[in-house]
Amino acid sequence: MKKKLNWNIKSKHILTAVILVCVGLMIFTVAAEFPVTPVKRVAAYAVVPFQKGINKIGTALDEAASGFREKQSLVEENEKLQEKVDELTAENSQLTQDLGDLERLEELYQLDQQYSEYDKVAAEVIAKDPGNWFSTFTINRGTNDGVQVDCNVIAGSGLVGIVTEAGPDWATVRSIIDDSSNVSAMTVSTSDRCIVSGDLRLIDEGKLQFIHLKDDDNKIQEGEKIVTSDVSDKFLKGILIGYVSEIEEDPNNLTKTGTLTPAVDFEHIHEVLVIKELKQKGESE
Repeated sequence: MKKKLNWNIKSKHILTAVILVCVGLMIFTVAAEFPVTPVKRVAAYAVVPFQKGINKIGTALDEAASGFREKQSLVEENEKLQEKVDELTAENSQLTQDLGDLERLEELYQLDQQYSEYDKVAAEVIAKDPGNWFSTFTINRGTNDGVQVDCNVIAGSGLVGIVTEAGPDWATVRSIIDDSSNVSAMTVSTSDRCIVSGDLRLIDEGKLQFIHLKDDDNKIQEGEKIVTSDVSDKFLKGILIGYVSEIEEDPNNLTKTGTLTPAVDFEHIHEVLVIKELKQKGESE
């Protein structure tokens, strides 16, 4: 029998052989001036499209990142602009409120000058009864400021009502639109007397009622001024109440009834003037 050949090649021998082969190939390549043009062509067909794809992806990612940064910048800018808008809106609201306050104070000042013969104190409304109308409300002035029961209260262009209760730093005012209110009044042109009575249902139409007007000569027309009369037991003489808007003869043919437009906006009262002087009983007839 033939004996089997026993090949025992060590790894270091294999490594040495591989190195020699590589060196030999390198030398052969340099010596033979191996042409690289076909390799370049292969690379052009295989590598360049792949590189272009990579470039497009890189460009798209760069554009996306740039768009994200721009969007983030716009968001931040929008937030700043919104803060500015909110700030300007608040300032505008405050200016509008201040302008309204100024107009009311100017109106109150003119009213103060109109009745300059009376000593007065300004007050703010701090509470009111439920409902849209200021029929009964509370002000922030009281006996410490010279306010007492039966003091006349004015605002707008004329008479608001009268003080019914007073504490050290507060007072309750009942306005002439209250159902329980009756004011002795008279016309300016003829001094004919009548009674202005409160009616909360009628004030919804922006009107007050007057009754028992003596007008024998039929001189009273729409637009006539109605003021507090000289015979009122609590209201000072000559304070404007309103203007005649409607008038008709009563069934008794002796007196007339009608409505008037009040000189005060009884739906919006913020500040008032309280006349500290009381009507003296001796002043009435």
